[in-house]
Amino acid sequence: MNADPVGLDPAVLARLRLELDDDEGWFLFLRNFLNHLPRRIEKLRRGLEGADYEVSMDAVLSLKISCQMVGAERLAGMALQLQQSLAVGSDGALCEIPGLEQLFEEISVLAGQTSLHLERCFAQGAAGGGQPVLPPAAD
Repeated sequence: MNADPVGLDPAVLARLRLELDDDEGWFLFLRNFLNHLPRRIEKLRRGLEGADYEVSMDAVLSLKISCQMVGAERLAGMALQLQQSLAVGSDGALCEIPGLEQLFEEISVLAGQTSLHLERCFAQGAAGGGQPVLPPAAD
């Protein structure tokens, strides 16, 4: 089990780094994830508030997949939970589901924490003159 408070899996990030075979590309990929995370959360908020099933589903899928790609496992798991909770009514609108608002708020808070955690990793790397410093992979 990873001791990382936001559920970031360093093994996923290491695998991504190897697959990209380019530290600059890997760094850019992580930076893009961080830059797009607030937009993904905001799009999800708008979809849920507007009871728009299509927008909500598109936003939660984007969030889930991007989180999986960078190893933000806890956030990806919560996005999956929200995805599985979404239901569309006969009118095409998002059905009102008890607890959906609370789940979104938890996702929003965790997204902020994940972003701060990754930003700290970037800052540590910059201070050392290199790439982000990530926590070691759990055994």
